[in-house]
Amino acid sequence: MLGMPHVVNDVMTHTVATVGRGASFKEIVQTMQERNVSALPVVGENGEVVGIVSEADLLPKEEFRDSGPDLPRSRLRGLTDLTKAGAVTAGELMTSPALTTPPGTTLAQAARTMARSGVKRLPVVDGSGSLHGIVSRSDLLKVFLRADEEIAEEVRREVVAHLFPPSSRVRTEVRDGVVKLGGHIGDRSLVPLAARLTRAVDGVVDVEFDFS
Repeated sequence: MLGMPHVVNDVMTHTVATVGRGASFKEIVQTMQERNVSALPVVGENGEVVGIVSEADLLPKEEFRDSGPDLPRSRLRGLTDLTKAGAVTAGELMTSPALTTPPGTTLAQAARTMARSGVKRLPVVDGSGSLHGIVSRSDLLKVFLRADEEIAEEVRREVVAHLFPPSSRVRTEVRDGVVKLGGHIGDRSLVPLAARLTRAVDGVVDVEFDFS
């Protein structure tokens, strides 16, 4: 019933800074600073994503910089941090394989993947693994910038028109992303369905009802 939901391709950053496996530690830091990003996809010779290197992967270098061989075990979080503290290239520092997503993934699916995996961004790749963009948490929130009237029009067209007869004269108002449906309806059992369908509209923050 509903119109096509927004997908990752609609909101992702299309021009992405990347590094190769052999990029040096300093080159990685410089690229992050110049492009104002906190992570970089690592690509292979054919442009396929082989991993991702983030600020978190670089920090052990500074954390253990002044630590000698007698570093107490209580200060060691694991062999991974020790290994990365001594790493000097992207291939050694990166998290691999990188968690990725196709361009057609819905924003809801991408949000669930990020939440469940505890990551802040996802490289967007095609079927061959080639990089097409990158989507971040902030990109997923862009959908909430939709104009109220645009949201209202979609709710009227895709929800109200399908669920309620014209005689109901259901009012649809939207303010700051909160949808309010009001009017007289004969079948109140439709309210839960109306709530679910309305919340599925991109940009909807909440749904309120004033039915009689």
